[in-house]
Amino acid sequence: MNIILDKLNSKNIMSAKLWIEEGSRNDPKNKKGIHQLLSSTMLRGCGPYNNRQISEIVENSGANLNCDTCEDGLLISLKCIESDAYKLLPIIGWMITKPVLQIDQIELEKDLTIKAIKRQKESTYQLAFDGWRKIVYGDGPYGHDPLGSISDVKKITKEDILPLADSLIYRKKNLVISGKFPINLESYIENSIAFKGISKNLNDQNIKSKRNYDIDLKNKQETSIYTRELNTKQVILLLGKATIRYDNKSDIFLRLLSCYLGCGMSSLLFKLLREKYGVVYEAGVYHPIRENQTPFIMHASTTEEKAILTLKLLKECWGKIINSEISPEELDLVKIKFRGQMAHSLQSISQRAEHKAHLLGIGLTKDHDKEILLRLESITSKEIKNAANKYLRNPFLSVCSNKEVIPKIIENWKT
Repeated sequence: MNIILDKLNSKNIMSAKLWIEEGSRNDPKNKKGIHQLLSSTMLRGCGPYNNRQISEIVENSGANLNCDTCEDGLLISLKCIESDAYKLLPIIGWMITKPVLQIDQIELEKDLTIKAIKRQKESTYQLAFDGWRKIVYGDGPYGHDPLGSISDVKKITKEDILPLADSLIYRKKNLVISGKFPINLESYIENSIAFKGISKNLNDQNIKSKRNYDIDLKNKQETSIYTRELNTKQVILLLGKATIRYDNKSDIFLRLLSCYLGCGMSSLLFKLLREKYGVVYEAGVYHPIRENQTPFIMHASTTEEKAILTLKLLKECWGKIINSEISPEELDLVKIKFRGQMAHSLQSISQRAEHKAHLLGIGLTKDHDKEILLRLESITSKEIKNAANKYLRNPFLSVCSNKEVIPKIIENWKT
């Protein structure tokens, strides 16, 4: 386990973030949601503590302890005061080395997960995103939400989860602690019985899954449009493409394009879809950090009457970034926005710790941001256009609307 200490003057508050490689993207085909069940149940008993004891220790300390399932990894988060570090950090170790995984707690988490999935399905945007993800990634690792599917979650048993829990000790891990913490904290963790046996190496199975990952995502796109009929007057449009890994040298060009398209009131989508034509409730870009083929999506919500015009304008914006170079003035503004976004996302000690743990977890260095900022000044509009040409051609469309609008959108998409 790699430990990074990030000392800051934070008034006796510390934030610890432990990133464990392989999240929901490594769910077995018929057990989508198993990593989510594992991560949530680990909090319900580990080492010498049962669910009630863990809750009492954390709550009596006024601390926060969570475990989240992401596509690329599991993220354990702890926020507490400096003097409680010795009391609370061992719980994180026990979660990895000795999760209890009681059947009644697993069943409780299954019920909670199913309810969360049902709540998600009440969101029209989520339904559209699930559809887009399905046609782009298919049954590949990024083809489902970390919560999984209801049918799979219902079938998962303790016997299914146990091998997954046993594998945690061998997976690559990065622990980042930011803020104010005890001087000898690193040696305390390394010598703690709770963290005993945690390996620094990957096992063969994880290495194999990483090698096969890109292969699994190939040849999944059988159609370029997904539609879903709903009893709604709202129309949700998602236009996007699966692109490149975050550690790819060209990723920064796509990051700048996402700022150009969707960041702030001077962005292209806002100026065109909101100010000039007034056709949308909201519009933006979804371009998260991913270890592998990252989604790059323009999204918009509009009315039945304005759906076709909205789609035409989205296609126009997409075509513009592929066929035209950003002007020097626009490029300067985009670079300012990018720096601002980066600074804004690292304001708190929790944000700093999580970002560093995430970067290390996907194979980058803790100084990756500095390297990007050094490159930023020399980036040209031509490089950005070339990246758009290479990675953003032939996008995929996902639509959620009523049955009257969908045929019109399909017809417009074909032209």
